[in-house]
Amino acid sequence: MNDGSGSEANDKIIGLAFRRSLLFLALVATVVVAVMLLGRLLQQEKALVEAPAIAPVEMTEEAPAPAVRFTDITRQAGIAFTHFNGAYGDKLLPETMGSGVAFFDYDNDGDQDLLLINSDHWPDQDLSGDETPGMALYQNDGRGQFTDVTAAAGLAVPLYGMGAAVGDYDNDGDPDLFVTTYGTNHLFRNDGGRFEAVTAAAGVAGAPDSWSTSAAFADIDNDGDLDLFVANYVGWSRELDFNVNFQLTGIGRAYGPPNAYPGSHSYLYRNDGEGRFVDISAAAGIQVDNPTTGQPMGKALAVAPVDIDGDGWMDLLVANDTVQNFLFHNQGDGVFAERGSTMGVAFDRNGQATGAMGVDIAHFRNDADLGVAIGNFANEMSSLYVTQGAAPPFTDEAIVAGIGPTSRRALTFGLYFFDYDLDGRLDLLQANGHLEAEINKVQSSQQHRQSAQLYWNCGADCRSSFVPQPADSIGDLGTPIVGRGASYADID
Repeated sequence: MNDGSGSEANDKIIGLAFRRSLLFLALVATVVVAVMLLGRLLQQEKALVEAPAIAPVEMTEEAPAPAVRFTDITRQAGIAFTHFNGAYGDKLLPETMGSGVAFFDYDNDGDQDLLLINSDHWPDQDLSGDETPGMALYQNDGRGQFTDVTAAAGLAVPLYGMGAAVGDYDNDGDPDLFVTTYGTNHLFRNDGGRFEAVTAAAGVAGAPDSWSTSAAFADIDNDGDLDLFVANYVGWSRELDFNVNFQLTGIGRAYGPPNAYPGSHSYLYRNDGEGRFVDISAAAGIQVDNPTTGQPMGKALAVAPVDIDGDGWMDLLVANDTVQNFLFHNQGDGVFAERGSTMGVAFDRNGQATGAMGVDIAHFRNDADLGVAIGNFANEMSSLYVTQGAAPPFTDEAIVAGIGPTSRRALTFGLYFFDYDLDGRLDLLQANGHLEAEINKVQSSQQHRQSAQLYWNCGADCRSSFVPQPADSIGDLGTPIVGRGASYADID
């Protein structure tokens, strides 16, 4: 009978042989794989060596901007105007604003004339020996020479002016004029080159104690005539200003910040087509209240009409000082919805409200992307909100576009897009100037007079869209001034 001992020994021998066979096969397979990999690597190395070099994909460095220098021809052109704000030491907040300006062809002769808005003395000032200031209208002769025609045109009107809007509200072919003020606003109807005051008849005076800053004509209801939006700033009075009694160390009494004053509601007037305007501000939804206090939120310094989403209805973008900006989206039924936050223009890139001043809107990339430029207070970068395509939301691209850091120090009021070098791309100009004449005593980096800033549009292939031009390279445009309003035109 077999006890299995021999079979067990044979199994051990067979198992050992089998394991050695597997090890041998594994070694052979490893060598084969290694040879195959080595051959493939050699082929790849040969291909890489023989292949043409591929240049890395990079954005190009900024191309040099064209050499364009601006020359101050104010006196040679016949313009003798000085803005007067009534400041005699009381430091009243309206003194920091004003100097609106507009180029427009008031006499329809084919060239651009010039309107300069002025302020006035305060009622309690001693006017003995002082001339009464006023706005000025200069007629262009077509060759860049201007003549003061203010009185002849019917515009020698005393007012504490702020800004101006131009539009043919009665569709007679003549551009009419609306002037914002501290106090009663003014509408002037242009009748063949002479202006008639029609404020009361048209119903657009506003409250006698309101402070209107900016305005814009736009056809908000698509009925073929121009309606009117009037931007109102803060609730202000001399008594309130003295109660605020803002002080700066080293200066004493100073101009108070807007957050020390209550907000106000702006006006929206619908043109009835018969020469009158109807106040639809409340019904149209453009009066925004603070959800906490229930008081008016707006502190508007600028407005820009624009069809923000291409739906065929004119929307309204409002720049507010120290509170969120508004974007009134036209619903097409006479009502606007405030969508500044959801559309991305209410706050800066850090989610903060800014001291927003001027605003302009343009397709500066020559594509569907829409850009909104807003000038802000000192030590705040200007904002550049841009869509990715034809519709919101917006993203603040001021830093990546080359505007942000270089605009931070300046206090920017007026700004606009324009093609100063005629290369087909819209550039950007900012008018700068501080509020306080002695601000340098408090902030060494600040000056009352500040240079304008010119940003050249370098195009899509550059590292930054906008390239700041040194002040000493742009001629007299770089001369420090107390800048406020800004406008441009081909005067000759």
